[in-house]
Amino acid sequence: MATRLDVIATWKGKLAFTGKGHLDLSLPIDYIPPLGDDRGFMPLEMLLMSLAACSGASVALLLGRAQQKVSGLEVRARAERRDEHPTIFTSIHLEFRLTGTAIDPAAVEKTIAISEERFCPVWAMLKPSVPITTSFVVEVGDGVGG
Repeated sequence: MATRLDVIATWKGKLAFTGKGHLDLSLPIDYIPPLGDDRGFMPLEMLLMSLAACSGASVALLLGRAQQKVSGLEVRARAERRDEHPTIFTSIHLEFRLTGTAIDPAAVEKTIAISEERFCPVWAMLKPSVPITTSFVVEVGDGVGG
């Protein structure tokens, strides 16, 4: 059985839109000048953020199940894209930055692989057309990011 997902993008002028999903929240979407006024996230940024959040969520879940003491997780996603239209991604790199008191690097490596292979639908959709590489850093401490 398929599950349906609905979103709405409402045009606000030039190339600006407001995006809405299942919550009563709006997300500004726009392009940099001269096409837009740079008052929101660009669509490719949101796609890259979706990959970072999706892969990060599955890694966090799997590490929790593996009894790893993770207190912070940040996923930094970097993409290269081609200059000609359509300006698609030509490569993506995900860097997982984990903080905790007792994190096994082998467990991190395994959970990233499982996230790619079975858990993250955004990764599954992108990987047939875009090479995605990963790396990770484990730091001793009580939190990452801010």
